[in-house]
Parts: sequence; C-alpha cells; structure tokens
Amino acid sequence: MADTTAISWTKRTWNPWRGCTKVSSGCDHCYMFTAQHKRQQQTGNFELWNPEIVQRTKTWGDPLRWQRLAEKAGIIETVFTCSWSDWFHNKADDWRAEAWELVRRCPNLHFQILTKRAERMARHLPPDWGDGYPNVWLGVSVESQKYKWRLDYLRKCPARVRFVSAEPLLEDLELTPDQVAGIHQIIVGGESGPGYRPMDHAWARKILALCRQQGIAFFFKQSAAPRTEMGTRLDDREYQEYPLDLVAEAKALQTNLC
Repeated sequence: MADTTAISWTKRTWNPWRGCTKVSSGCDHCYMFTAQHKRQQQTGNFELWNPEIVQRTKTWGDPLRWQRLAEKAGIIETVFTCSWSDWFHNKADDWRAEAWELVRRCPNLHFQILTKRAERMARHLPPDWGDGYPNVWLGVSVESQKYKWRLDYLRKCPARVRFVSAEPLLEDLELTPDQVAGIHQIIVGGESGPGYRPMDHAWARKILALCRQQGIAFFFKQSAAPRTEMGTRLDDREYQEYPLDLVAEAKALQTNLC
C-alpha cells in the first residue's frame, strides 16, 4: 500500500485488504504479523490491527493514480499485490471481483499476484480471464519440498507470466525441469528478521543452474539475515532478472508512443 517499497523485485505494493492466516512453515515469521502486533501495542486497538482479521483497506484508488502516471510517462511498472495478505484468501472473496476490475483498468501496471493458496487460484480467476490478463503475473510461494505441490496448480493455470517465490528458502527444493515447466521467473531469498532461519547458498546455486538450463529468469533477493535486503549478492554477483515478456512489452509500448 505504498508508492515506494523495500521489495527489490517490484516497483510498488498494493494491499486492497490486509490480514491473513498462516498456512505453512514459510509463514512462521511473517513480517505482517510482527508489524500488526506492534501497531496493536502502539494504538491499543487490538481489533483494528488484529493480523488474523482480513479487512478491506482504503488504498483502492492507488492503482488508478499509478496508472495515470505510468501512462503519461509511457512506461510499465510492476505492482506486488497483497504483501500484507493473500490475493486468494477466502475472507476476501467478496472484494476480489472489484479488485480484478481495477486490474483490468490499469494496462500500464503489471500486477504480481503471489499466493500460498495455489489450490484456490483457478476457481477464483475472473470470467474473462482467457489465457490470462496481459498485465498479470501469477505466482506461488514454495519454501520447502513439502509445498512443491503448489507448482502443479501454477503450471495448470493459464497466465501470461508465471513466477515462483522461493522465500524464505528453508531447504534444498530439489526442483526438476518438469516441475518448473512453463515458469518464467524464480525469486530466491533467505528469511529476514528476528529468529531468521539459515539458508545455504548451495540451494540457491542449484536453482540458478536449473534456471540457466531451462531459460528462466533468476532473481536473488537476499541471504538469510537480521534485516531484509541484506546480502543481495550470490557468489559476489547480483542476479536481478525479469521475464523477457515484460521487457518486450515495455519496449513495444515506448515505440508506439514515439
């Protein structure tokens, strides 16, 4: 819900709703829960800032404002959705159709929709989804081998861009070429914050090698560390690669505007 963000692989974040429930080990140290609990203590309002209550926010006008700016500048910008929730959370079912309508109205914004509720994706896409909206990336979080099943749902979902967030990466995923077929980008990152769990760089190297083999964009976000965005280099090199489709569309848009 901000014009700027500390998340290195996106330009902006938009949270049409906030609040979530933990569904897997990657949620154990979720920053949203920490931040919401802190606001509870600061304000004394334990219901408004209850991290487990999914609530609609007042940020619904932000995408249209960003769209006007991006259109005027002739650029495409990425927007990470629901960094403080999950786009496919069942408690947001009543608002999602309205959110999809906003997405449709913002062609200069590429919405990066990342979920841990992969089993709900296909059933909650809009009726006119077709092969996917041209400005929507669909992604799933896979923090350990136990949750590689999310990849199956992602591969079966029509989308212009499919991406995977292996953050926090908690073990060697042992991914195979078949498991990443149809994936356009993999983001790797260690856990950050108090009590962060370690990440072996060897796990990231194996994902990098697979991405090189399969032609997948590789983005190394960070090592495991006390604070986010610490240790952004893997073997003394930065990897901040994006799907080629985004680059091609951005160039095409700029050409058409000239």
